Amino acid sequence: MKRISIKIVSEKLEVSECRNFVTDPSCGGISIFIGTVRNDTEGKEVYRLAFSSYKPMAIKEMEKIATLALEKFPIYKIAMHHAEGALEIGAVPVIIAVSSKHRKAAFEACEFAIDALKQTVPIWKKEYFSDGQVWVNAHP
Repeated sequence: MKRISIKIVSEKLEVSECRNFVTDPSCGGISIFIGTVRNDTEGKEVYRLAFSSYKPMAIKEMEKIATLALEKFPIYKIAMHHAEGALEIGAVPVIIAVSSKHRKAAFEACEFAIDALKQTVPIWKKEYFSDGQVWVNAHP
């Protein structure tokens, strides 16, 4: 049985796909983190983001994080999906879903996964403003 779902795609991410993957009758808790594109950074208006990755390495790093989460927390399944390309305000660049028997493990593993993703996965973010754009070290 597959316990990990990892994706980096240029298509729209679907929360239902992640939820459906982690859902199991043995699990009483599902925690889902949905990252969305917000309209400002440090008081400066943002009108769009673009994400780029070194995909082979990014997928390997995401698999490491998911495997570590399965080892570290009593969870059943984990899905980590990230978008690439240009995204408008309100769009979803990242979804992490985790299932477990009890809610606490799902919450903790989900937080661990998004924090680790932002620290170690080679995915970069470009912010677009009315007066220019800048690459942000969203992930290393």
